[in-house]
Amino acid sequence: MLDTIVQSLQDRSAQARAAGRPYVVGVGGSVAVGKSTFAGQLSDAVRAWPAAVVNIATDGFLFPNAVLAERNISMRKGFPESYDVEGLRRALGELRTGARVALPRYSHVTYDVDSADPLIVERPDVLILDGLHLAQAERPGEARLIDTLIYLDAEEPVIERWFTDRLLPLMAAGREDPESFYYRFRDWDDAQCADFARRVWEGINLPNLREHIVKDRDAADIVVRKSADHSIAGVA
Repeated sequence: MLDTIVQSLQDRSAQARAAGRPYVVGVGGSVAVGKSTFAGQLSDAVRAWPAAVVNIATDGFLFPNAVLAERNISMRKGFPESYDVEGLRRALGELRTGARVALPRYSHVTYDVDSADPLIVERPDVLILDGLHLAQAERPGEARLIDTLIYLDAEEPVIERWFTDRLLPLMAAGREDPESFYYRFRDWDDAQCADFARRVWEGINLPNLREHIVKDRDAADIVVRKSADHSIAGVA
């Protein structure tokens, strides 16, 4: 089914590439649904067209932790208001004109925007963005900035398991790394870490998914349904 999606993107992108502008693909969906992995698979397939492709997560467009703290929304990190949407719109607009753009990156070690290590992007054939709330970059009545929006969907209990399976190893690794955001939890045992993962999912990620992230599914051009083993169960 991935081949079908890739072929669809190749057909859709032809006009943009002929005009000399990047074709922008968004990959949305819940935290831990596998957006980065799927975006990487798309990147590998697009390079075989052949085409020059750049893949970046929009986590870099989160406001820095200091700004979130100043606005008293640190516990809303990942929710729509925690993103620099205008910065994302500006960057996409510049890229579509052929400009050389520095895209901010995010460190999952420090759990903060890494302003010292931007990704410099100039005239890719295809730009693949993965992240949350991608549809909010669009404005009614204006030209689209994301040409094709793909949404990855799965059952909520399955996504929770994927989230837990991803978080617990990060917390374990952080016990030995003073630079890691998770170093602060170094004295917690496995049960405490598992309880923390459950509380983060139920208190933050699940409400964000139900109240906000699903809006990307409603706006998506392609919805990819995933099975519990991360395989593609269907495409709509």
